[in-house]
Amino acid sequence: MDREQTGGERRTVRRQLYEVIFEAETPAGRGFDIALLVLILASVFAVLLESVDTFRLDHGRLLRWVEWGITGLFTVEYGLRLWVVRRPIAYARSFFGVVDLLSILPTYVSLAIPGAQSLLVVRALRLLRIFRILKMGHFLGEAQVLRRAIRASARKVTIFLVTVVTLILVLGAAMYLVEGPENGFTSIPQSMYWAVVTMTTVGYGDIAPQTVAGKLLASLVMIIGYAIIAVPTGIVTVEMSEASRRLKSTRACPSCGEEDHDPDARYCKRCGEEL
Repeated sequence: MDREQTGGERRTVRRQLYEVIFEAETPAGRGFDIALLVLILASVFAVLLESVDTFRLDHGRLLRWVEWGITGLFTVEYGLRLWVVRRPIAYARSFFGVVDLLSILPTYVSLAIPGAQSLLVVRALRLLRIFRILKMGHFLGEAQVLRRAIRASARKVTIFLVTVVTLILVLGAAMYLVEGPENGFTSIPQSMYWAVVTMTTVGYGDIAPQTVAGKLLASLVMIIGYAIIAVPTGIVTVEMSEASRRLKSTRACPSCGEEDHDPDARYCKRCGEEL
């Protein structure tokens, strides 16, 4: 009897903590999330200040104490998130689960690799929760559209990038053959660097063709660069148009914390748990 009562109390505590940590509709949940955002901002600000030599020399010890204190709080928070969800592994593998883990690892890694704490700026990604916390529904909807569009166009963009890299390799080798080391194109990798800079229309000017054939090839590379700029833009634009037709709900799954569900969904699309 006592064991069953203890188990029931534990489930009740887990449910209450889940509502506080994952839901922003209750006053406690909203207060928790706002306090979390303040800690995130303070942590990122401390990392920025620590990179300033004069400030680090004068207040380095204070900044380290702040960094370790906030990391300790985030570590406890991450452990609680894994405890309150029904499927901790599913949450740990989700986007925010990975971000939550990465937000605490650099401080511990800095014990073995000095300077690794600079990577704590990844905590800024946790600020993406602000749209849900402050009920910025329109912004959240647009963010979901962008995320779905990028995910849907990932394969097409990957194929496009592979094609561009292949083209850069060919054009770099051709420029190396035409110009040669005497004009600054000392190797094919160096020539590929020139092709990247030219095709992206950056044009640093540190390497430039000198021969007529090289200038003609450079002109071709510039024209190709202008032509291919529109390709990934068009791919993502089409997917955004398609994704905007199907906005998702912000309900969080009690098992894995996934939020990207259809408005009429009854089960989590990630783990299958009932919503």
